[in-house]
Amino acid sequence: MSDTVPVLVRRLDPSLPVPAYAHPGDAGLDLYAVQGATIRPGGGRHTFPTGIAIALPDGYVGLVHPRSGLAARHGLTVLNAPGTVDAGYRGEIRVTLLNTDPVNPMVIERGDRIAQLVIQRVERARLVEVEHLPGSDRGEDGFGSTGGWEEA
Repeated sequence: MSDTVPVLVRRLDPSLPVPAYAHPGDAGLDLYAVQGATIRPGGGRHTFPTGIAIALPDGYVGLVHPRSGLAARHGLTVLNAPGTVDAGYRGEIRVTLLNTDPVNPMVIERGDRIAQLVIQRVERARLVEVEHLPGSDRGEDGFGSTGGWEEA
């Protein structure tokens, strides 16, 4: 396939599968938990090693996203979603999960799929300092200015 980018992967735990796309057309590669843990309800969190390290080409980033099923069924999310894996990082990818369910603990077993890794091309910015910015339709209206958000 001509629209793929080669990403070198090192398995740090050979008994777990290499991340893979579950279905044709999927954007995210499944990441697995090396170890199990119980994440307490109401904001408990745990950082899971995934057993892999990668080498992304310059100009690419790995973004760690929550799994939608875990989020919808259990309130489990990636704490700093999306987590960023920079092209120069060569260490083990780790995922910090947050349990937002107010009552139920979340049990993660070794080998569970815990997150998705999306590989994307990124542009490098060259910031140009100016005294004034050009106008826009939105102007200086801030966060939530189109409705649906009010400051508490």
